Amino acid sequence: MLDDFVARAVLAGLGAAVLAAPLGCFVVWRRMAYFGETVAYSGLLGVALGFLLGVDLTLGVIVTAIAMALLLSGLQTQRAIPYDTLLGILAHVALASGLIAANFVSGARLDLMGYLFGDILAVSKEDVFWIWGGAAAVLAALTLLWRPLLALTVHEELAAAEGVRVRRTETAFILLIAVTVALAMKVIGILLITSLMIFPAAVARPFAKTPEQMAALAALAAAASVAGGLLLSLRLDTAAGPSIVLALAALFFVAAVPALALRGR
Repeated sequence: MLDDFVARAVLAGLGAAVLAAPLGCFVVWRRMAYFGETVAYSGLLGVALGFLLGVDLTLGVIVTAIAMALLLSGLQTQRAIPYDTLLGILAHVALASGLIAANFVSGARLDLMGYLFGDILAVSKEDVFWIWGGAAAVLAALTLLWRPLLALTVHEELAAAEGVRVRRTETAFILLIAVTVALAMKVIGILLITSLMIFPAAVARPFAKTPEQMAALAALAAAASVAGGLLLSLRLDTAAGPSIVLALAALFFVAAVPALALRGR
């Protein structure tokens, strides 16, 4: 029989996989990996502010991530600085601000390494509730957004001509990324959360014939990698977050790379 902490880790990991992987398909299609990483880096600031202000940490991270996502969205139209340069600047400003703010929290209360690299084996029942409740809400919203967001991803001008509200759809998608980053952070960590969105989509891409198939396969790949990473962590006593990332990478190189190579012949 599984120990309670292992059962909670499995539940939290599967919830994060189901939450992040389908959304990650759009992140890959729209080439927004660096955007997601910049939002994730703001999570540590949310944790520190949560401690300092005495509010729920998950709520603090969600608010901070949404604020960063909206800021990045608002800056997309500026032309003074190349957007990828701006993302790089703000990502490191957010991470540095979080580390500085963490210095003002008494050390025993803030497990810095746990937040940076994840500590899935320490998740509580409340964390599991947040992850699965958030996953249900995010997936419901993504289902409603699916067709307009897909049309927008394929051809923005054509989608707008067909009546898709471009700005509203993009803002809703960005908010979903922010919430996903905040909820999955406990599982895999601020520095690694983007991998839980990018790798499963990259694994699923060569095997899927439709966008819906790719989302489903990505969720399966993410769930399998979380299970494999947890098993590796428990057997070898390694950090769980990086172990999950290595499991994702192994699946990518074993399954997706040969498929892509065969397709290229």
